[in-house]
Amino acid sequence: MKIPFNKPYLPVTAIGYLIRSALSGTIAGNGKYTKRCHNFFEEQFGFRKVLLTTSCTDALEMASLLTTIQPGDEVILPSFTFMSNANAFLLRGAKLVFADTLEQVPTIDPAQIEKLITPATRVIVAVHYSGLACEMDEIMTIAARHNLLVVEDAAHAFEAYYKDEPLGSIGHLGTFSFHETKNITSGEGGMLSVNHTPFLSRAESIWEKGTNRAAFQRGEVDSYRWIDIGSSFLPSDALAALLYTQLRRFRQIQRRRKWIWWEYHEQLSHLEGKGYLLRPVIPEQATVNGSLFYITLKDKSTRDDLLNHLNTNGIQAVIHYFPLHSSPYFIKQHDGRQLPNTDRFSDTILRLPFYYRLKTKEIAYIVKKIGEFFKS
Repeated sequence: MKIPFNKPYLPVTAIGYLIRSALSGTIAGNGKYTKRCHNFFEEQFGFRKVLLTTSCTDALEMASLLTTIQPGDEVILPSFTFMSNANAFLLRGAKLVFADTLEQVPTIDPAQIEKLITPATRVIVAVHYSGLACEMDEIMTIAARHNLLVVEDAAHAFEAYYKDEPLGSIGHLGTFSFHETKNITSGEGGMLSVNHTPFLSRAESIWEKGTNRAAFQRGEVDSYRWIDIGSSFLPSDALAALLYTQLRRFRQIQRRRKWIWWEYHEQLSHLEGKGYLLRPVIPEQATVNGSLFYITLKDKSTRDDLLNHLNTNGIQAVIHYFPLHSSPYFIKQHDGRQLPNTDRFSDTILRLPFYYRLKTKEIAYIVKKIGEFFKS
């Protein structure tokens, strides 16, 4: 049996929507399907304003522009994250200050944030790893006390919540990914959610190469001109059409992915009970959105041996982030603080195959092979 780590879900109707997009007369950005996607997120989840982007990386770079980061400003973010978070702010000249994760959950530790704030701090980045919410009440309280901006990296967090609030709607800005490994996908793609009133109009200009073109298309101005810095962050309307086919089925997709998550959780319970591994810890105010499923092993050697065992048996499991603070690019710039939880999660997390069409018998086979590894 061969089980890949991921298989993108593409409904047959996607072909029809792509054809309709091509026949509409334009497949450039900000067309009919882009607007339909925007309306979906604003109406379904109550975001103030959203803008589709070509990737979550682009959404993060838009966020860095909106926060007006200047050279020497400090940004606090977790070291256990994707490098796009770091690059977005480094490109503006920021100084990165890496925080450790919580002990049981690989999300940023609010107690560390407070200790790392200096007069130069401008932004906090909260990364909702695997769709599990950071402690947003604490983070927003800290930000308000020190007059800081909060960017939520909600790349894993489509239809995930903190208490009753959708992730990506709590901070001043939120960023999402529609990469092929995510719940809802357009192959590549992303989105910026704008929750802070002063950013609403400027975000649209930055999105459209620093122009007021979107306002011109709505008939609000008689011509469009260059009014700000920006770039071409908006995706083709063909990609938006592909995304829209999935948004129309999001409840079906989410039901299935959540079922797979809980099926893993249940079938692995006996192995956790024997002390072989740990399943994800769900924070009290967080929800499960079926983004990915990971297990944590006792040490790096065990994780790597299990990875090899699964791959040998046709199961493509994968590890996850290497710590950014000790990466080849950044290690000389890091201030030398130890981030033990980050290092431990990096060494011991193993992600299991996870996709819409993963079958019950395949999950059972994966769990069986994990059990065989520990028995041997």
